[in-house]
Amino acid sequence: MFSQTTEYALRVIVYLASRDGEPSTNKQIAAATLVPSGYLAKILQTLSRGGLVRSQRGLHGGSILVRDPVKLSLYDVVKVVDPLRRIETCPLALNWHGAQLCPLHHRLDQAIGEVEKTLRSATIATLLAGRNDRRPLCPNPSTAKTTR
Repeated sequence: MFSQTTEYALRVIVYLASRDGEPSTNKQIAAATLVPSGYLAKILQTLSRGGLVRSQRGLHGGSILVRDPVKLSLYDVVKVVDPLRRIETCPLALNWHGAQLCPLHHRLDQAIGEVEKTLRSATIATLLAGRNDRRPLCPNPSTAKTTR
């Protein structure tokens, strides 16, 4: 249901939130999130345009999360990267449906609405507050030294 880009963006946001405002280089982010480094720049650019991330070049540069993880929902991130598309009119453009969706498209739209509701209710901070052994992006032995 979610694009690979959305998955990558969520990983990047969670990682940056775990850094408590400390800038992270693209190399650090790529290693910690397993996002291909060649694709990471595009994702960071999208997140920056969406007002979620700020990047700075230079010796002490890197990327940081600019939104408070307590107030930043998963929906906010998804909306910036690849917004959920609600079904408001017949996707088949069938005139006889009028303003009403058929039962199939109505049900699909309800499902999209439930996903949206779930994403809105989950913040980045709640993901990081989970049990330590099940936190997102727990360091593994191969990345523990490169993520901080």
